[in-house]
Amino acid sequence: MVFVEMGRRKKRSVFNVDGVMDFFNNVMMEKPYLPLLIPLVLMLWALEKWIFSLSNWVPLVLAVWVTVQHRNYQHRMAVEDLNKKWKRFALSSSAETPLEHCEWLNKLLIEIWSNYINPKLSLRFQSIVEKRLKRNKSRLIEKLELLEFSLGSSPPRLGLQGTRWSTFGDQQVMHLGFDWDTTDISIMLLAKVAKPFFGTAKIVINSLRIKGDLLLMPILDGKAILYSFVSTPEVRISIAFGSGGSQSLPATELPGVSSWLVKLLTDTLAKTMVEPRRQCFSLSAVDLRKKAVGGIVYVTVISGKKLSRSSLKGSPSRRQPSSGVDGLREHSDDKDLQTFVEVELGELTRRTNVRPGSSPRWDSTFNMILHDNTGIVRFHLFEHTPGRMMCDYLASCEIKMRYNTDDSTTFWAIGPDSSVIARHSEFCGKAVEMVLPFEGVNVGEFIYFLDFKIQVQLLTHSQSSLNGSSNFLSRTGRRIIVKVVEGKDLITKDKSGKCNPYVKLQYGKVLQKTKTAHSSNPKWEPSFEFDEMGDGEYLKIKCYTEEVFGDDSIGSAHISLEGLVEGSLRDVWIPLEKVNSGELRIQIEAVRIDDYEGSRGSSYSGNGWIELVLIEAKDLVAADLRGTSDPYVRVQYGNLRRRTKVMYKTLNPKWHQTLEFPDNGSSLELHVKDHNAVLPTSSIGDCVVEYQGLPPNQMADKWIPLQGVKRGEIHVQVTRKVPELEKKPSVNPDTSLTKAHQISSQMKQMMIKLQSLIDNGNLEGISTPLSELEALQDIQDEYMVQLETEQMLLLNKIKELGQEMLNSSPSLSRNSFGS
Repeated sequence: MVFVEMGRRKKRSVFNVDGVMDFFNNVMMEKPYLPLLIPLVLMLWALEKWIFSLSNWVPLVLAVWVTVQHRNYQHRMAVEDLNKKWKRFALSSSAETPLEHCEWLNKLLIEIWSNYINPKLSLRFQSIVEKRLKRNKSRLIEKLELLEFSLGSSPPRLGLQGTRWSTFGDQQVMHLGFDWDTTDISIMLLAKVAKPFFGTAKIVINSLRIKGDLLLMPILDGKAILYSFVSTPEVRISIAFGSGGSQSLPATELPGVSSWLVKLLTDTLAKTMVEPRRQCFSLSAVDLRKKAVGGIVYVTVISGKKLSRSSLKGSPSRRQPSSGVDGLREHSDDKDLQTFVEVELGELTRRTNVRPGSSPRWDSTFNMILHDNTGIVRFHLFEHTPGRMMCDYLASCEIKMRYNTDDSTTFWAIGPDSSVIARHSEFCGKAVEMVLPFEGVNVGEFIYFLDFKIQVQLLTHSQSSLNGSSNFLSRTGRRIIVKVVEGKDLITKDKSGKCNPYVKLQYGKVLQKTKTAHSSNPKWEPSFEFDEMGDGEYLKIKCYTEEVFGDDSIGSAHISLEGLVEGSLRDVWIPLEKVNSGELRIQIEAVRIDDYEGSRGSSYSGNGWIELVLIEAKDLVAADLRGTSDPYVRVQYGNLRRRTKVMYKTLNPKWHQTLEFPDNGSSLELHVKDHNAVLPTSSIGDCVVEYQGLPPNQMADKWIPLQGVKRGEIHVQVTRKVPELEKKPSVNPDTSLTKAHQISSQMKQMMIKLQSLIDNGNLEGISTPLSELEALQDIQDEYMVQLETEQMLLLNKIKELGQEMLNSSPSLSRNSFGS
């Protein structure tokens, strides 16, 4: 829970009601017996009126008493004001401590840098660096991947000119120099160069210099330290291209990369840890060996107080105190002020309702997602003017949060005059209250009430991908069951208010899709299964509304699946990003594949084959200028590749082709291509067929949406076949040899025909023999798969017969063991 306060602005008017009320409130606090005097005065008045008359000195005594009380009140207010001014003056002009040498600190840092600090900082910074590099790529670089990250063996040098302490407000601050000049740093990047250049290049950062003045601020009674630079530090980076060492290419090979890295690092430091922006380092008493991989933040924005239009967006000359009629006019104008607050956390934004007046009350609660153990919640105040499309930005402030290793959470923000405001939550999920000022505004007052409840999934370790997403992600032996239950408050882009939403789920290369509902508060409740991946892969969620002329996006989100406990259901409402409203209720559960297969009645544990029937596709994208495509499907199963026939000039092809593969657990990938006789083929979508969870000999009929394109689905049937030799037609050796010779002879004839067409320059006639040659290649591939499957089944049958013989003949079994 957080209150946010602005600097106060005194307004003079003809009759100061606030001053009178403050006086009476103070008198009531200082004189608690005053309510008892009122009945006493009434009793005396009654005595004087009906029993006997008192002298005229009673009103005089009351007037004198009120005058004395008012003078005491004014004196006390003046003393408090002088005390505050003296305290500010004394703290701001207090003598700084003398410089203290800290050679011991640098010696200690050298001792613990290599084995303790360097590994921790390298692990912490590598993901941050990779995200920022990918988000802010140079124009010369199309794709960037972090290959290696190490800060080297040379630590930074601290306080070479000594350290000193000073007082800033009521905050103790330590000043020390920071100089990090290292030449053994090792940060290697693999960059795919953008056009007009070609190829890839390795960028090696082998030298780094950061120099500046550092501030350390102990907060929360020593539970944490805030650190920041006084001003933007000096940054120098030396890079090379290639593998490093003597084989490195000169940095002029890619001009501008060095300056881009320097600018990126300088801007990052300026935006995150240059005064008054501060970072936090927690000094937890215990380490519970837990890591936060994400959580939920509930933010409640309650009210604002004494907001002034001229104070928040006027010029400095207009921000002076006004009096008389001008003050009344300004107060009248602020009553017409209509404002709302936009709350931002990462890419997620939410808005309160518009409320009028200089002291609006919003009372809005938002459900927001935190994807790491740190986060920044920003609050932006806007003025809404009826009849205008655009809203005027007024001011903003922010709160930073960090989850600590002792299961506590630290919150800190910029206070008045760049001071520090910090709070500490002893356990995860406890609400916290703060008072925050607007940044850069010294007048007015703005009050927030933010209710933070962070639900964090805790892990003893986290496996994060150093190289980002890869084509192959390791599997953990568990299956993730995801159920899209319902949605609420989804946005409607149709003028009639209709909403036809559906949801796409992507995990790794697997894409699933719900059915289309017909409500802004839909209910789906389908379940989807994914093989869990152990490389920190997120579950990506995209929500669309079905329209006549193309589907529109109505929000997206991504969820970390780390920390899932078997047998425990995670039921959460996920807010949608890049929109102003909308949430989806998702239920996620992790189960062991062995247990899950047993619960579904699967008793088969041997090898078999996969039967894939490619039936049809619909609504494919047009890859040709004529508005059609020539689609075919290339199937990738481990190291095996197969393809279907080409269907010409259609966006809704029908193949009805069956392919078979030996069941070895490989990923079954479908790549839909557009056939071109001369030009290279172009991709019109791909997908992954999930078959591992199917019971033996049970066919699954699926429509799978294609990835990488705006639309398109493919219809397949997949079956895990049991290796029963009697049910699988065998291949006659004689007919096998004859068929092999026929295929080889036909392919030779096609090659001769193709060569003759090329020699004659008849390029238009190449398309037909090429298609026939591809069809023969497909027949040959299918035939080879059949032979491989037969070979595998025969070997399995021989092993089973041999085992039966050993089990049925004890003497043979003893002889075999004896030998």
